[in-house]
Amino acid sequence: MTAQDTALAYFRAWTGKDFDKAMTYIADDIVCDAPPGRIEGAEAFRAFMGPFAGTVEDSALLAAFGDDTTAVLVYDTKTALVPSAPGAEYVTVQDGRITHMRIIFDRAPFEAARARASRD
Repeated sequence: MTAQDTALAYFRAWTGKDFDKAMTYIADDIVCDAPPGRIEGAEAFRAFMGPFAGTVEDSALLAAFGDDTTAVLVYDTKTALVPSAPGAEYVTVQDGRITHMRIIFDRAPFEAARARASRD
């Protein structure tokens, strides 16, 4: 299984509402660099990513590239809060599990939606 295969399996699981299955592709000692900061360990990663995954209503994979050890996925998600939340993940995979992930996404649409909701 290549890194791209692992990244795609992870993506399909969390966007398909099976976060427990998605976590089977995550190493116990994962390091995730995301806009809120560094997240270390599988349980901390679950606490960070699980709530977001639960809000996803639809997703579209825009691109996937990879080799034996690294992969990049670019996608867009529709969530309960915003109609378009594009993101990208750069992952490193070892023995079929993601050991490092860098998530890139724009927090501004979420902050604007939360601000609108608090005004209403």
